[in-house]
Amino acid sequence: MQRVTGIGGVFFRAADPAHLSDWYSIHLGVDPAPDSYEHASWQQQSGSTVFAAMPADSPHFSRIEQTWAINFRVDDLNAIVDQLRTAGIDVEVDPETYPNGTFANLHDPEGNPVQLWQPAGADLRGSPS
Repeated sequence: MQRVTGIGGVFFRAADPAHLSDWYSIHLGVDPAPDSYEHASWQQQSGSTVFAAMPADSPHFSRIEQTWAINFRVDDLNAIVDQLRTAGIDVEVDPETYPNGTFANLHDPEGNPVQLWQPAGADLRGSPS
């Protein structure tokens, strides 16, 4: 059986796509989609990716009308949380350390849930703030 080899893109609606693309670029380092084929798309490190259908009433999405959520892997959860908070972005760090790592949750400017995940075994630099 042939299998897909990874996720080639994440596409979602936005009230202000340019502003949202800039926000993800500035605060999380996700390059916006290139405007031509001469420019490369954002490259990510290889690693685990969870692709999971969840119940419609799952609290993971923050709002009942929310139909998607994204989780980004990070090398240093504390450092990115500090960076986001310095920029005035509200970030909630999960106080629990799970077998698969540590997590923090925030929302982008349009209210979409964003989760940050430092996988277990990554360089843990102290407890999340």
